[in-house]
Amino acid sequence: MLKQVALISLLGLSASAMAGQWQVKVGGSAVAPTSDTSVSGLGVVKADSELAFTPSVEYFFNDNISAELLLAAPISHDVTLNGVDAVKLKHLPPTITAKYHFKNASRFTPYVGVGATAFIPWDEETRGLGGLDVDVKEAYGVAGQIGFNFQPADAKNWGVFADVRYAQLSPEVKIETLQSFDLDIDPLVYTIGYSYKF
Repeated sequence: MLKQVALISLLGLSASAMAGQWQVKVGGSAVAPTSDTSVSGLGVVKADSELAFTPSVEYFFNDNISAELLLAAPISHDVTLNGVDAVKLKHLPPTITAKYHFKNASRFTPYVGVGATAFIPWDEETRGLGGLDVDVKEAYGVAGQIGFNFQPADAKNWGVFADVRYAQLSPEVKIETLQSFDLDIDPLVYTIGYSYKF
């Protein structure tokens, strides 16, 4: 009897999951760090703003609840020390958010989300620091998101969207012979693009 109940429950969950919809989003983003770091003995360290290609995949459990995975292309950052280029690096920012969509009678659907993000760096190098070695560590943090999707009257599956994300990220930076420090980036990510729901 217990096995039958478990089997029926699993079938019900599977049917519920299959009832959802997938959405693919393709957008462009402006990544704007909101913080800089004051390091004793060095000065002010700051990451610059960059543009990025930011596709994502989203799964809708129902009309209101979804989960979105940001799959951004590699982002290149210049890091300045007292306004002068000091470090160049690339990184990936995989981010997952659980989202709530405020369905209404209009074709605008606002949404909010909260989740987690990562900072995965590679190809770090110093500039203007005599060729010193630099190592930037991975970092993890919380993420928030707010935006809207708009579906034109003649569109069956596609739409346009705009949103703003915030990520709390402070990767550790180690430069040879110098003290290590946490680089406060905490970027705001402004995105606009197209969405397509299957």
